[in-house]
Amino acid sequence: MNAMTDVANLRLPFGDAASQYQVEFDPEYGTLWGYFNPRGTPCFSLSLLSDIRAHDSVLALNRGKVLFEGAMHPANYYVVGSRVKGVFNLGGDLSLFQMLIKTRDRDALVDYGRRCIDCIFPHIQHHGSPAMTTIALVQGDALGGGFETVLANDVIVAEESSTMGLPEILFNLFPGMGAYSLLARRLGMKAAENMILSGRLYKAAELHEMGVVDVVAPDGDGERAVYDWIRRNHRRRNGIQAMFQSRQHVHPITREELDGVVDVWVDAALRLEEKDLRMMHRLVRAQTRRSGADAATDADDEQNLQPNRPRVAVAGA
Repeated sequence: MNAMTDVANLRLPFGDAASQYQVEFDPEYGTLWGYFNPRGTPCFSLSLLSDIRAHDSVLALNRGKVLFEGAMHPANYYVVGSRVKGVFNLGGDLSLFQMLIKTRDRDALVDYGRRCIDCIFPHIQHHGSPAMTTIALVQGDALGGGFETVLANDVIVAEESSTMGLPEILFNLFPGMGAYSLLARRLGMKAAENMILSGRLYKAAELHEMGVVDVVAPDGDGERAVYDWIRRNHRRRNGIQAMFQSRQHVHPITREELDGVVDVWVDAALRLEEKDLRMMHRLVRAQTRRSGADAATDADDEQNLQPNRPRVAVAGA
């Protein structure tokens, strides 16, 4: 592929165009691109989580293969990014958290946490394929659960102005959907704890120096940087993918571990006091201003709170 090729024209969309999680496939290297395209605030609403899961569950059933233009293709690379300018994802749905904490709805909080793990854990497991490399493309803010999603991938590519961090400690909570496990794998437990308790936001270059981010790209060149990484490493992908798979043997992260941390997170959330919820509310307002989105909760979310609500698979995955 010529370095000056317009990468956006190399792949074609497929799946449900109305979904808040939009996918494209480039058969040249077997690259699946998944983009958050949320309605309203770019956080993990229940409806966005459902759309992600609808796609990824079919991908796992197909053991990492994609039905594209009538044929099954292996997804050698799965890249996760965002359609929202300047935002990867702002994390958990704080408006929903406030409501569930005030109503003492532990079951719904657990259900929310489990749904987040449903979307994060498959990336750690490479969607059932030993030949898949997962890549996060960060072009903007990745906060809280957004940063946890980034950390669940094998390779992290971030544009220079991207900001990542875990602000939950600001309202007396902690990131409960994988941050501790995933950061400890990359940095060690003490460094992971320091980052979580600091509440700091980090630029891509600083995280690169720490060993969290793998590639820093100029603003606007993130997708090209992903393609450059794929092209440089494609011939040795078997060895690289085996190395990434080995992480689960050397430093395993299990579903049971992540679910257990969710339980700790729920118990901690239910101990929050009114002053903590006021701080959370201020962050909700800042989140909304940052995204320029409507603060109203997605209309689908009330129905999505029902734990046994059937999910519709996205065609073409």
